[in-house]
Amino acid sequence: MDADGLSRLLTPDGWALLSALPPYDERLAMPLGERLRAEGLHPSLVAAALTQSRLRGKARAKLGDFADGMLFTPAGLEQATRLEVGAHHARRYRDAGLAHVADLTCGIGADALAFAGVGLRVTAAELDEMTAAIATVNLRHFPEVEVRHTDGLTLDLTGVDGVYADPARRAGGSRVFDPAAYAPPLDAVLAVRERVPALGLKLGPGIAHRDLPDDARAQWVSVDGDVVELGLWFGPLAPEGPGRSALVLVGGQPHVLAPDEVAHAHVGEVGTYLYEPDGAVIRAGLVGDVALEVRGRLVDPTIAYVTSDELAATPFATAYRVLDRMPFGLKRLRTYLRERGVGRLTIKKRGTAVVPEQLRRQLDLRGDATGTIVLTRVAGHQTVLVVEPVGDEVTSTNAPGGS
Repeated sequence: MDADGLSRLLTPDGWALLSALPPYDERLAMPLGERLRAEGLHPSLVAAALTQSRLRGKARAKLGDFADGMLFTPAGLEQATRLEVGAHHARRYRDAGLAHVADLTCGIGADALAFAGVGLRVTAAELDEMTAAIATVNLRHFPEVEVRHTDGLTLDLTGVDGVYADPARRAGGSRVFDPAAYAPPLDAVLAVRERVPALGLKLGPGIAHRDLPDDARAQWVSVDGDVVELGLWFGPLAPEGPGRSALVLVGGQPHVLAPDEVAHAHVGEVGTYLYEPDGAVIRAGLVGDVALEVRGRLVDPTIAYVTSDELAATPFATAYRVLDRMPFGLKRLRTYLRERGVGRLTIKKRGTAVVPEQLRRQLDLRGDATGTIVLTRVAGHQTVLVVEPVGDEVTSTNAPGGS
């Protein structure tokens, strides 16, 4: 969407057109566009409206019903914080007793929306002119938010008692992994805490632990099993002090794993149950704490699978019952599955170079039964574990859970 398309979209007629469009359907977009242009609508307006309709459809997964009244850029939507995660961030600022937050990299305004939603005053900066204009539209219902088209690092922070930033981690359509290549660079943002100690950062979850400041509370976040971000919190925003934790959101319910000291699990024999820790737990390096919680052990010192002889309820891992195990071998596994009529197979893997889709073709599955296998290392040996999900059964156990 160009500036002309945006300006036309922001007219009463343009906004009415966008609001009247049916849910976006890729198959119908071209004929719909042709019909609208034939009716005399400007091509730039039609293109902008259809683009926004498509982006709004995608945005609902992150922003729910709020998406229907917002505008987006593809890059802005890609980086936008999910609403339920942004709400957790906002409450962290509110609970720290802060009142005025500077969002140094506001993008389309998703985080600023969450801050304003808990009653915080927000000064939001965005370097890209069109994105800043879109953020202004998206935050139009919040008089406590001021959007500025400027470099956030140049903001006057007088009167600001909390700072937030989400540096861009893409360049030319590709992910950027070097923190020095973020926009703005990570070190430049970290320097802000010398002026305002209450600093919060949203980063990609894949950043190496060695690149994290020693004074940060690092929290990896997952939403229904999808690891979405790493939050770094400083000063009053980290009342628990420096360290690593995991925030696991399951069905909208938050669970935090934040041990005082990171536990180290021992390695042992595969038991009755296998636990697959949540990705946020793995990223945070807290697999040992899951093992402690389920009274289990690791299947291999280098693999993030936990096994136990007990079934324990935990939001931090998915439980499977172990039905069988065997050394990995294509012929042996094919025979095993055919004897049991398995035609639909879930393949999970960790610590092996096997490509699941390639293996599925080689197995030539036949039958109506379903099955699940785990390809992994057990005590250093490539192993196949035949498992079944425990499902709701685990909720009836008297075992420790998250909070």
